[in-house]
Amino acid sequence: MSRVVSAHAVSVDGYISGRTPDGEEELGRGLGDAGTLFDWYFDGDTPSREFGGFKLSEESARVFDTAAARVGAVVAGRVTWEHSGRWGGGGPHPTAPLFVLSHRAVPGIGERQTLVTGGIEEAVAAAREAAGDKDVALMGGGVLTSALEAGLVDELILHQVPVLLGGGHGYFRAFPGHVNLRLLEAVPAPGVTHLHYEVIR
Repeated sequence: MSRVVSAHAVSVDGYISGRTPDGEEELGRGLGDAGTLFDWYFDGDTPSREFGGFKLSEESARVFDTAAARVGAVVAGRVTWEHSGRWGGGGPHPTAPLFVLSHRAVPGIGERQTLVTGGIEEAVAAAREAAGDKDVALMGGGVLTSALEAGLVDELILHQVPVLLGGGHGYFRAFPGHVNLRLLEAVPAPGVTHLHYEVIR
């Protein structure tokens, strides 16, 4: 059955990207000073079956590839799209189509990218249709927060890296209430701990 999942590398203090050297929040800045969040993608000797060029530890490869193989479509916000260099017209996943959520026109949408302006429910519905029986992946703190508020998220996977960044873009934003989680799996691996949660609704 298709699920809505958000998986991201995150610092212990909750950031998914860092600060630019001058402290400005410029679009297209990428990870800022937080490149260390993704060192575990390349620090191992087990090639990923899903993402060419990734060589992870055996433990991380199992967790990462299991989640990546489930993805049939991705929803990302405009800011994440910009910070990621628009993924060169493609998407963050090698085979899944990308749906970009924005409340205004977005010039330069790629062939594998679809603009959605009607809100998070519309974006997730469109992504579900494209994903079929596979999962919908959410990228970016704003999209995740909107989806949690709308009761659309089934699972969270935190690839928690043992670093305190002290600033940047947070994974979570303010919620109107508590979101309760159930831990499904915790996998320690070199340079990262994989925490897999179910959202309790």
